[in-house]
Amino acid sequence: MAKNKLAKFAEMETLENVFQPTHEEVFRTDYKLKGKWGEQVFGNDHPIVLEVGCGKGEYSVGLGELYPEKNFIGLDIKGARMWTGAKAAKEKGMKNVVFLRTHAEELESIFAPGEVSEIWITFPDPQMAKARKRLTGTRFLSLYRKFLKEDGLIHLKTDSPFLYQYTAELVKANHLPVNVNTDDLYGVGLDDKILGIKTFYERQWLSRGKTIKYIQFSLAGPIQLVEPEIDIEKDDYHSETQFMTRQLKVEN
Repeated sequence: MAKNKLAKFAEMETLENVFQPTHEEVFRTDYKLKGKWGEQVFGNDHPIVLEVGCGKGEYSVGLGELYPEKNFIGLDIKGARMWTGAKAAKEKGMKNVVFLRTHAEELESIFAPGEVSEIWITFPDPQMAKARKRLTGTRFLSLYRKFLKEDGLIHLKTDSPFLYQYTAELVKANHLPVNVNTDDLYGVGLDDKILGIKTFYERQWLSRGKTIKYIQFSLAGPIQLVEPEIDIEKDDYHSETQFMTRQLKVEN
């Protein structure tokens, strides 16, 4: 393991805005902060927004700056990446942004029913070969339902045509309410200040002529979610994923 990465892991242990529950603290048991994030972590009852797969935390920090009246939690399992956002939030003196290092599969043990108001999923791996691993698949949407408010929103932002179409078809198949659905976020003239937040890789994709897709929807609808019965053409996202992986190895 690179010396730089070891140093980041060590510093993560000292950052007050980073929470790293052990396997024993979340596996088939409730985490100590479940139902208490607002009171014990943020010291208020403001809405909690969760970013699943936050990477370097750029989006969580950006949203926290735009919406000081909300609390933000960036979730990822890669600590060396998360270190970047955690350090930035600390240096900016942000009290409404924290980071959580754990697997997304453990979220039911970490958040109580109705504790989260919104979920952001920004540029996840589309997992074209395994639907159960897709962060917008029925497996994970059913998990989100267990702690998302009834009127809570889910935001997907992606450059993958495959994941965008898959999610759009899943939402359609389950008759889920959709607020925004566009295959060209920056080309439709959407008047929203969140457009000002662009991650490092998002800027690279835009410079290469890729369009950014965005869907905002809620989980009101049938209890049992179903997968879309449609064949979706796979894209060549792998080249971008491999590029990101190489870059992260260099940086970390």
